[in-house]
Amino acid sequence: MGPNGLRAAGLAEALAGLGHDVVDLGDLQPAPERAVSHSNPSLKALAETVSWLDALSEKAFEISENGIPVFMGGDHVMAAASVAGVSRRAQQKGRPLFVLWLDAHTDFHTLESTESGNLHGTPAAYFTGRPGFEGVYPRLDAPVDPANVCMLGIRSVDAPERVAVSQAGVTIHDMRAIDESGIGALLSAFLERVAASNGMLHVSFDIDFLDPSAAPGVGTTVPGGASFREAHLVMEMLHDSGLVTSLDLVELNPFLDERGKSAILMTDLTASLFGKRVMDRPTRSFG
Repeated sequence: MGPNGLRAAGLAEALAGLGHDVVDLGDLQPAPERAVSHSNPSLKALAETVSWLDALSEKAFEISENGIPVFMGGDHVMAAASVAGVSRRAQQKGRPLFVLWLDAHTDFHTLESTESGNLHGTPAAYFTGRPGFEGVYPRLDAPVDPANVCMLGIRSVDAPERVAVSQAGVTIHDMRAIDESGIGALLSAFLERVAASNGMLHVSFDIDFLDPSAAPGVGTTVPGGASFREAHLVMEMLHDSGLVTSLDLVELNPFLDERGKSAILMTDLTASLFGKRVMDRPTRSFG
């Protein structure tokens, strides 16, 4: 229901109103199910999930040739495929892909390490090339360098993930770092790295990045998230940078929302990323 919630909140109209040419390609259909299995008995809906990832990985590569693809979905596991697809495109263009991960969770479990079996906890481990996905998830042709991943807003990390992200070299800014240093300074440092590398930038925006008081329409709420103002600052800085080449909008559950509050906020934040602003400001150079 997440994509339709964003449609009902007027996402396409908001972006078109900013002068963008918007094309809604409709809902993706899953690829034929493959016979996949794994020794971890807790994994949930593995074959069904893989069929969606197979379809999305190819579609992401296809539509990333032109424009800025916006992937609307429910479960954040879809980022395994959206990132894999745009990473192939970046490789084809001879440019590095960077990923800004706006989320309460690191989602850095492997198929082996997850105890809950919830596959939305695995995408970042997969697209950074962690072992253990071979023969199950789609073949990963262009893994993202973990050093090119910045996770912002983190506040819920399982013990195996904490070890794995530290070993991999992913940049983690949890809510304490945001409180101590300010979200603008942390994001600015990352954007300067992207610009210096002539990188492409994929933003994966999980609505639980936000505090549940601002966005209650999510099934994995974690208190103490980013505020309305912090989130708008992030989106406006991303727009000013001119670096964003693709975007995920995930984990919106209209069934859990309050009169469309979360969908409207997610739409408003996306509009800020695409140029909506209260006052005009000089565009900052990250070169």
